[in-house]
Amino acid sequence: MEHNEKPFLHIKDLKVNFKGLEGTKTVLDIDEIKINKGEAFGIIGESGTGKTVLALSILKLLETPPGEIAGGEILLDGDDLLKKTSKQMEKEVRGKKISMIFQDPMSTLNPVYSVGDQLRNVIMKNQGMNRRDAGNKAVEMLKLVDLPDAERAMEKYPHELSGGQRQRVIIALALSCGAEFIIADEPTRNLDVTIQAGILKLIKELQTTLNVTVLFIANNPGLISSTCDNAAVLYKGSIVEQGSTKEVLRNPKHPYTFALLNSIPKSKKDRIKISKTVHVAEEDSEGSCIYYSSCSKKQEGCRSMQEDIWISEKHSVKCCLALENAKKESIYE
Repeated sequence: MEHNEKPFLHIKDLKVNFKGLEGTKTVLDIDEIKINKGEAFGIIGESGTGKTVLALSILKLLETPPGEIAGGEILLDGDDLLKKTSKQMEKEVRGKKISMIFQDPMSTLNPVYSVGDQLRNVIMKNQGMNRRDAGNKAVEMLKLVDLPDAERAMEKYPHELSGGQRQRVIIALALSCGAEFIIADEPTRNLDVTIQAGILKLIKELQTTLNVTVLFIANNPGLISSTCDNAAVLYKGSIVEQGSTKEVLRNPKHPYTFALLNSIPKSKKDRIKISKTVHVAEEDSEGSCIYYSSCSKKQEGCRSMQEDIWISEKHSVKCCLALENAKKESIYE
């Protein structure tokens, strides 16, 4: 796929291994991800597929050992993050260029400091302001994320805020660093549905207003559909399908994407019929398609390792049946 615009984040041939008692296991094997400046890009997949490992790899926060980045490049605005030392990442990248919104605010916020103190400290460290100016900036950031009564919220401690309010503080902290790239790792996972909607709307508005680039990680495709321009589906550490969010979610071409979408009930009356889309996994065949043992549509030709097939200029899928499926509205017609 050709892009005239140079990607802001460009991941190429990234391979991450974990070493354990049973040997070395590859947990990430990503051919390529391109995210343009000011874009919201979604990574979708079940728990355990490597989504958080990807986020930690970008920030070079992967615990080593057991983790090991075995190869590849992670280019941020043309600068390879994997070649930077820990000190360089701390001084130049984390906070200043890349910030992360975690799924659990209470694990991020310090319970013994007020919201105001935590915001002031981050702003003073990353933007070089004095305490008074940093305090004014902190109030401004809390207002930006629509936290009610921002001045009063400055004096509160994390446990005095609701889950949704704490998540807004986390977003304010991420933006206070001045970062141009935000990684949102399932930021609404522990919130109820009505609060989720407000946080998703806020992230989308801030992304558009401030022109920040967002990598949105989720296991629920519905969250991606309302926030992201483009999306990729992660399965066992590999991208099996990617393209515009509309194409990937409305017209999936990989059997796993279809199964993932079909496993979400459309209403309370619906029952999940995962058996119609997925077979019980057998032992993986080495050198074959990573989804081969679970796929209900597999054919003999699927045993070989799959390459990306381009359905359109922006839609690729790692499945040998993709060209056949491209002519159909559904891969299960």
